[in-house]
Amino acid sequence: RSCFPDVQEQHTVLWLSLDYLCDMLYLLDIAVRLHTGFLEDGILVRDHGRIRQRYLRSPSFPWDVAAVLPTDLLYLRLGLGVPAVRANRFLRAPRLFEAFDRRETRTAHPNAFRVAKLMLYVFIAIHWYGCLYFALSAWLGLGTDAWVCPNASRPGFARPLRQYLHSFYFSTLILATVGDTPEPWREEEFLFVTTGFLLAVLGFATITGSISSVISNMNMADAAFYPDPEPVRRYLRAQGAGRQLVRRVARWHQHLRVQRKLPAEQVVLRPLPRGLRAEVAASVHLPALRRVGLFQSWERGVLQQLVLRLRPQVFSPGEFVCRRGDVGREMYFIREGRLAVVAEDGVTQLAILGEGLYFGEISLINIKGEPPALPQPATAPGLPWTHHSPCPPGNTSGNRRTANIMSIGYSDLFCLSKEDLAEVLAEFPSARAMMEAKGRELLLRMGKLDVHAEATAVAAVEEAERRVQALEMALEGLQTQAARLLAQLESSAFKLALRVERLECRLQQQ
Repeated sequence: RSCFPDVQEQHTVLWLSLDYLCDMLYLLDIAVRLHTGFLEDGILVRDHGRIRQRYLRSPSFPWDVAAVLPTDLLYLRLGLGVPAVRANRFLRAPRLFEAFDRRETRTAHPNAFRVAKLMLYVFIAIHWYGCLYFALSAWLGLGTDAWVCPNASRPGFARPLRQYLHSFYFSTLILATVGDTPEPWREEEFLFVTTGFLLAVLGFATITGSISSVISNMNMADAAFYPDPEPVRRYLRAQGAGRQLVRRVARWHQHLRVQRKLPAEQVVLRPLPRGLRAEVAASVHLPALRRVGLFQSWERGVLQQLVLRLRPQVFSPGEFVCRRGDVGREMYFIREGRLAVVAEDGVTQLAILGEGLYFGEISLINIKGEPPALPQPATAPGLPWTHHSPCPPGNTSGNRRTANIMSIGYSDLFCLSKEDLAEVLAEFPSARAMMEAKGRELLLRMGKLDVHAEATAVAAVEEAERRVQALEMALEGLQTQAARLLAQLESSAFKLALRVERLECRLQQQ
């Protein structure tokens, strides 16, 4: 508006309306800042007196006031054709940069926002330099030589839009160091072009550094979230693996990056405090965990401990999650994808498992049944069945997989191991009892619970406890006899010492 007077004169009402609308927004922003709380030791302060006092004493308050001073009154003396009287509004620039910083930290695509902000700065630099070029051309005389902007005698250059586009094009050629610009004739023109080239060198260095920073940040983020495929590729090549296996591994890594999967979830959440980490994990995985029949009646504290131990796993197409007869040590929750229950031929699909379902929960159930042969009492008498034994005999399947589960496409699962569950239940005995009762009910419903074996196991445990009690009573008797013998020994030794002393006295008298 300052460099193109025709634009200011032809649309004076529009510009004044926009100016005073911006002034209203600036005043509104000051009012908002007078009521915007602040954090003190992590606690939001809502007291209006303290908020107002803090803003009035801040360094930004004088600049905000100076930016809205009514310098427009100079229009009365200089006229409406001098919009430069509002130059104090540039003092609001720090507030704009603050808004950019806040948006960059809150947006879901910070790298794209940085690139867009950089392009905005480039556009503004070209725009301002083009305006200065037209102002210099008007001062030197439009059309006086081949370097300055043509005057109205040239077809089309009577319109302000054509003049602006020519200036913008000329500014782009200089700041982009493209060249092919008219040769300067005067000292002012040489100085202007040289300054533009110097700014272009500085600008390109800044742009290159900013883009390099964006790319490095993206690479660092990928390295932190996704596994590096190069070590696996080098290992497969060194070991002479087949091309098909190498392609499967490459496609698996590619799927993680394209679909934005996050296998290193625990590593990402590790810097958070344990309580906050449990809350984040619960908000993401707790609904899936509550769908499991075993866990529906458990308290929230137990489930929060379990979600911290969920491990994400991604299976590729055609990969078996588990096979029939394998010893099951974990259960799975289907987060995304589909899995098929296949027959022994590995092709016939018996059932389809979709998102939100789970399988393998029987592997976490330790129902006691007929115990293994008890060792000899001399070595370890009366050992009951423990969860460290290879298979709980109350479960007729012996904790082995009863079906073949194959991934149809790429499947995103969560795995919960038996060891993690046992570690949690060690701190919650009531939850352990509820789990055993619920697991016994599920096995009985599925026809996989040997009631006779379970009764035998209970009887065996009772017999073992009876034998332990008998051994404890025998041990107490032996301890009593040993104490009695020790007392008799001490009494005999005392009597013998007295007799020896009397004999010594007689010998001395003689």
